[in-house]
Amino acid sequence: MVELRHLKTLAALRDAGSLVEAAERVHLTQSALSHQIKDLEDRLNCSLFIRKTKPICFTSAGQRLLTLADEVLPMIRNTERDIARLAGGEAGRLNISIDCHSCFDWLMPTIDHFRQHWPEVEMDLASGFTFQPLPALSRGDLDLVITSDPEERNGIFYIPLFSYESVLAIGKRHRLIAKKFIHAEDLAQETVITYPVEQERLDLFTKFLIPADVEPYAIRTAELTLMILQLVASGRGVAALPNWALHEYLQRDYVAARPLGEKGVWCTLYAAIREDQKEAEFMMDFLNTAKEISFSTLTGIKSA
Repeated sequence: MVELRHLKTLAALRDAGSLVEAAERVHLTQSALSHQIKDLEDRLNCSLFIRKTKPICFTSAGQRLLTLADEVLPMIRNTERDIARLAGGEAGRLNISIDCHSCFDWLMPTIDHFRQHWPEVEMDLASGFTFQPLPALSRGDLDLVITSDPEERNGIFYIPLFSYESVLAIGKRHRLIAKKFIHAEDLAQETVITYPVEQERLDLFTKFLIPADVEPYAIRTAELTLMILQLVASGRGVAALPNWALHEYLQRDYVAARPLGEKGVWCTLYAAIREDQKEAEFMMDFLNTAKEISFSTLTGIKSA
């Protein structure tokens, strides 16, 4: 009666917190997902969650199925990995470059998890601050680039990981604290703190300042997210960062944050790989693991 697709759907519903997000994760329309759940409830003759509750509240029957999903789904994933390795898919190399240190919040747990299941895959990690990672990917020096700035290149394939809002971090006593959202013109008087990369690779500039023909008063750089936030907290400038990277610091009341513009600036993080790696079992498993860990650990992201 209970099928694997039902367990995947219920787990996605719990993790996403809404029918819309859950449907995106399991690649169904919202109507199809609702029909699938209703069909299962009819089979079992009981409700699995309480409608119109936020966050979603599961019944005892729903909780029991979620427990089953947490037991069965990892077993299936591990078996699929083992079969892929037995089929000769374990050999390979995974040299990764990332655009920002904030990514370590979810990338390092992903790497730790991946190493346990693919010990034969050679791995390396580099920052994309000191070189151009996409040309290096095309040359074969890298195998995977995590970026929010995709460029059309022959032989390069982009896989969306998740979307996030870029928000402006400001000090608790900053003059902009009273604003509900930030106008581009507000930053004409501000020192903007960024990672040490070209402006063309920063969403604050490409999606907010450049379209408004606005330049900040000054720019300073720092490589570490924590250092950027220390400068912001001490009133040395402002910085645009992903909402999920700021979540912990906002909870600790270390800094404040405001949306960029009335509608906000939303960005998507991509995994860039070469076309010839699209079918590699270890690569697809790494990316699927990255998505799962991102949605289970980061706050404020949504399906791309």
